Amino acid sequence: MHVDVDVDVVVVGAGQAGLSSAHHLARAGIGHVVLDHAPRPGGAWQFRWPSLTYGKVHGMHALPGMELTGADPLRPSSEVVSEYFAAYEDRFDLRVRRPVDVTAVREGAGGRLLVESRYQTWSARALINATGTWDRPFWPRHPGQETFRGRQLHTANYPGPQEFAGARVVVVGGGTSAVQHLLEIAEVAAETTWVTRRPPVFRDGDFGEAEGRAAVALVEDRVRRGLPPQSVVSVTGLPLNEAVRRGLASGVLERRPAFDRLTATGVAWADGSRVEADVIVWATGFRPAIDHLAPLRLRERGGGIRLDGTRAVRDERVHLVGYGPSASTIGANRAGGAAVREIHRLLTRTPVGVRTTHDVVRAAGR
Repeated sequence: MHVDVDVDVVVVGAGQAGLSSAHHLARAGIGHVVLDHAPRPGGAWQFRWPSLTYGKVHGMHALPGMELTGADPLRPSSEVVSEYFAAYEDRFDLRVRRPVDVTAVREGAGGRLLVESRYQTWSARALINATGTWDRPFWPRHPGQETFRGRQLHTANYPGPQEFAGARVVVVGGGTSAVQHLLEIAEVAAETTWVTRRPPVFRDGDFGEAEGRAAVALVEDRVRRGLPPQSVVSVTGLPLNEAVRRGLASGVLERRPAFDRLTATGVAWADGSRVEADVIVWATGFRPAIDHLAPLRLRERGGGIRLDGTRAVRDERVHLVGYGPSASTIGANRAGGAAVREIHRLLTRTPVGVRTTHDVVRAAGR
């Protein structure tokens, strides 16, 4: 394949993690390009459902060097955050190239990486992968799923509550999105049922710095062992705010265990109980969007990519930001800076055309 562009660093993804990384690269004077597959600025935020207003967003942290101020809490978060990201790109002249779908990252010549898209290829000395999870919604498989005659959809294409007026709705999933869906759907639906694999754990009180560090440490431990990252809620629990308290008191958030199978008209449990449903909403989370990295063989036997900080242990040229412990907005900011510091050391230590440690190990067949 013809290589069109040589560059020091390619950043894949222009959400919080990608923009933070690009900001730090620019400040360090490192040549780079930012590639994003979305049609416009905003990262995954631009695809959020309209009823998720900015006031409902939990823990949106500012990008480095520019605060988000004066946002109307009643406006859709998709609009507020997309406008903020667009303004950020303009202020720091980040020049994101979009829409660009990166199809593969593979080994190139002279210790470089080839970052391939349909129409163009970049040859890079290092890569920052900041692709997040939104493009890989997780759909669990259940017996009878293909026989259900109603509608099935995922959080990734959830339209807001208005389409469920008068319907019987089953929401599957134990995370924050499931709770948000339930609370607003229940206001218009004929009936709602909440199903989770494990009993939900609600967190009362503030989630402070110490709790945050402990949660990140648990996620980081999995990533260091090469295991797939867990969801945030599995570590932190669900925040017990006033809306959730009302949902618990009214019975909307009364949870049922995972069902055994789907039927043509609903869901059924092994004990013979059933719930009739018109719609099933799978609020079952997402997986990291990293399939384009497959040619580099970075995954461990446990299924994840083992990291040391943000650096892939199997390839020092590759950094993952917004993956695992850096998946939060504040974590992405910090990880972007850390990744750039390590890349700066790598580029300084390894002039153009000189093989990296990765190349020497591969050549030795180890």
